[in-house]
Amino acid sequence: MEGFTYIDIFATKGIEYLLVISGLLFFAVFWRYLSRPALAVYREYANVVPALSNWFHLPPEGIYFHQGHSWARPEGDNVVSVGIDDFAQKLVGKIEAIKFPPVGARIAQGEKAWSLQAGSKSIDMLSPVDGEILDINESLLSSPEAVGKDPYGESWLMKVKAPRVSANLKNLLSGELAGKWMEGVREKLLARMNYNLGAVSQDGGVPVDGIARNLDRERWDEIAKEFFLVS
Repeated sequence: MEGFTYIDIFATKGIEYLLVISGLLFFAVFWRYLSRPALAVYREYANVVPALSNWFHLPPEGIYFHQGHSWARPEGDNVVSVGIDDFAQKLVGKIEAIKFPPVGARIAQGEKAWSLQAGSKSIDMLSPVDGEILDINESLLSSPEAVGKDPYGESWLMKVKAPRVSANLKNLLSGELAGKWMEGVREKLLARMNYNLGAVSQDGGVPVDGIARNLDRERWDEIAKEFFLVS
């Protein structure tokens, strides 16, 4: 009978449907296989983000920050203590030497004031204030790595006589503004980390010190200079 034509068409379509379904299943399996590295990165990223938020800290009060990651703390009589923040020393890693200007030299806000030596690299840093250097922390000459132990306290770098201290402090960040700025720094660093998460985090997602060289061993000093705002 002619009615069997419908059954023949149905059988043909059924084969086509099976081929389509098989193709979709194969694609799903193949896509899942390809996505495994991305899923691993995502899981690592999820671990690093909360860890990084607590990785470097700001003191609660009394410190004024330059966006090149130096700081100033007024001590009275136009004298300020100057140092580097927690982010700076962790970005660079182990500091092998600090090159200070001589006592009596004048420094200017936003201009090069000292250099950090890490391995074969030298990273310049900018002064947070204008003034004359009264003293340097001589303990850091013999133990420069100690700057990371107490960056806002005993590991200050210099004492500076700053006659324009009030004007200088207006150009720096403190309190809530400093917190928002550091949050922006954190986001900027996360954007750079991207797929290098395995190289820059320890077990448990805690970022390693010296993160700049782990991000890119060939250009880590350039990364550090980018955050320290020096050319």
